Amino acid sequence: MKNMQGKSLSVEEAQGIATEALLQLSREPEQIGRFLAFSGIGPEMIRDAAGESGFLAGVLEFYMADEALLLTFCENAGIRPTMIAAARFALAGGEPDHA
Repeated sequence: MKNMQGKSLSVEEAQGIATEALLQLSREPEQIGRFLAFSGIGPEMIRDAAGESGFLAGVLEFYMADEALLLTFCENAGIRPTMIAAARFALAGGEPDHA
């Protein structure tokens, strides 16, 4: 994934980043287990949930809570870490995080 400089992310671009992040999680059994516990869903529900922007925003929030995981993903995906926050913002409809 290329760096997208000088423009806001579209929802489609943000979904692409979040989907890629979810795929990376799925390749790491320990991390997907942590994510499932974080999200409160079971493995059988991931496919359906992945179609929802709120769920995909949650995937990005999970990465944002773990700097090492975030940096590894960004390096593998070829994107800046700030793109994760921008993607999360786009998926949440521009609403600030109230956590």
